[in-house]
Amino acid sequence: MKLIIQIPCYNEAATLTTSLDALPKSIPGIDQLEILIIDDGCTDDTVQVARDWGVDHVVSHVGNKGLAVAFMTGLTNALALGADIIVNTDADNQYNADDIPQLIEPILKHQAEFVIGARPISDTEHFSPIKKRLQRLGSAVVRWVSGTDVLDAPSGFRALSREAAIQLNVFSAYTYTLETIIQAGVKNIPLVSVPVRTNADLRPSRLVKSIRDYVKRSILTIGRVFVIYRPFQVLGIVGVALTAGGLILGIRYLYFVLIGEGAGHIQSVILTAILLLMGYHTFSLAILADLISINRRLLEQSQVHLREMRLSRKP
Repeated sequence: MKLIIQIPCYNEAATLTTSLDALPKSIPGIDQLEILIIDDGCTDDTVQVARDWGVDHVVSHVGNKGLAVAFMTGLTNALALGADIIVNTDADNQYNADDIPQLIEPILKHQAEFVIGARPISDTEHFSPIKKRLQRLGSAVVRWVSGTDVLDAPSGFRALSREAAIQLNVFSAYTYTLETIIQAGVKNIPLVSVPVRTNADLRPSRLVKSIRDYVKRSILTIGRVFVIYRPFQVLGIVGVALTAGGLILGIRYLYFVLIGEGAGHIQSVILTAILLLMGYHTFSLAILADLISINRRLLEQSQVHLREMRLSRKP
């Protein structure tokens, strides 16, 4: 059983050694343990620090591509290197590396293929009260959208089986955390959360520039992924709302006609026609989007088979 711990890095020379020193040297049930550094266009000494420490693999981007791209680069390379389990963690030592054994335990016991490390949000001192509330709210929204029981959706401390990693795609350039959970729910990848510990904050988050920016980007990511994977439900709800509005106004106009006061409400007829037409076109788009979504799922299945075939030829 081969485990690869991947660490996406962007100018992490100051904290990387601390994170690497904390990683376990061996884990029960794991025969091979290797470390993969994803250099996301670092301009400092991150790569040299990693090589001096003795990491097993370094893969580099030409320029900064963003955390989501770095995460997927890590998965792709870890799979090519023969990983049976992939653990993703941060270079700023946010997560307690001693919890990696319990993070991968559900995969080793064949209880799950995707495991999210749930941080003790309420007890994390460097999280502000508003950030704690937003973390809980965001996780609740992701649970509802994805149909999973994930407790800490934004957590980057996660483990994936080889089978789960092969199935994942990330479209967002901002973050992979929310999108991969929603995909897991849609694709019926068994997912569980396990409690993990965190360490003291070594530096401010680079992903969260401000609470407002984080909320905006998270809403856009969830909305976009939900439209991609459940287009009929999204557009269907909009179509129902538009049609219902048109019908209500139409019935209201007929009522005034019946009592002899229809002449003063011609605007209702116009608005009724507009809403009903918009509802009709939205339902048509919902059907079209659902057909496109079916084709996308078929293409993703073909992609998974191609990945499996390509990886099976690796030595």
